[in-house]
Amino acid sequence: MEIGIIGLPKSGKTTLFNSLTKGKADTQAFAPTTAQPNIGVAKVPDHRLDGLKAIFDPKRTVPAEVQYVDIAIARGKGKELGGELLVYLSRADGFIHVVRAFSDEAIPHPDGEINPPRDIDTMNMELAFSDLGIIERRLLRIKDSLKGAKSNERETLLREQSLLSRIGSDLEKEIPVKEQSLSGEETKMLENYQFLTAKPMLIVLNIGEDQLSQRASLEEDLKTRYPQWPVAAVCAKLEMELGQLSEAEAIEFRSAMGAGEAVTDCIISLSYQLLGLITFFTVVSGEVKAWTIHQGTPAVKAAGKIHSDMERGFIRAEVIPYVELTRCGSLPEARKQGVLRLEGKNYVVQDGDVITFLFSV
Repeated sequence: MEIGIIGLPKSGKTTLFNSLTKGKADTQAFAPTTAQPNIGVAKVPDHRLDGLKAIFDPKRTVPAEVQYVDIAIARGKGKELGGELLVYLSRADGFIHVVRAFSDEAIPHPDGEINPPRDIDTMNMELAFSDLGIIERRLLRIKDSLKGAKSNERETLLREQSLLSRIGSDLEKEIPVKEQSLSGEETKMLENYQFLTAKPMLIVLNIGEDQLSQRASLEEDLKTRYPQWPVAAVCAKLEMELGQLSEAEAIEFRSAMGAGEAVTDCIISLSYQLLGLITFFTVVSGEVKAWTIHQGTPAVKAAGKIHSDMERGFIRAEVIPYVELTRCGSLPEARKQGVLRLEGKNYVVQDGDVITFLFSV
């Protein structure tokens, strides 16, 4: 999955990017209209990999990965978003919106005072402006196309025109696309547009070290204001610094500071929930590997996640839940106890399934 990290200038989004990816991107402000986004990968922490490693003693253990893209959006440029920047934003499966809550005289807020709700509303408007710009440009092209359209083409164009006009009207009323009432057919019609306000979003409140003790109350306040979005409060600067320490040093320092769990664990877990993702595992050729899929994915499509040949030649899947496998201690014992199941292509993969795909090409 690919998550876009967005936020207003001096919100600390690049600092959060570094803490998630253990990267070293320059945290100084850069020109958002010209600079390339920062791109990095984070390994998904999953205790179940340790359990599978203990059972199979593999040569290699491969965790799932999340790609994060640190994207700068210039204030007031929503309708003008285009080119490669818009491609990165449109390609993202969802957004992490970094909102500043920390005070630092050395890094003054562009608007003077610290005001998270104001900044959230400002970014939402920028995303809405981008969608409105896309709609306006498409409506102009539809208007031109209608002049010489045949009757069947005209009907399709008029239906699209009506839908886009309605969506644009709601956007102007500050209703994002994801909160608008759309039928299944209408949602399918809009898939190619990749509207930014249609994407799921996680709000990350970037707090200072002096606010760590207030973390829970700060989160709760924003959740009350914005119940439609998950919220997490983290000190990105502290997390970035801890990311440069050894694991043992980081744990000791985190405990002393009262910083709670690692931000990567918290953010990735919320990202999974946000995008409706689950993890399944394979054990093949001395390798235990975690795979990420969407909830509701059938076995044949999960096989295709590994290789297209496996999807094309799918025969069946041998499936056992992680908890059952750890209880049995081995696949032979699981088979003996009858908890290793054979499933067909329409079986819906569950989180934590350990699967061996049988296929023929």
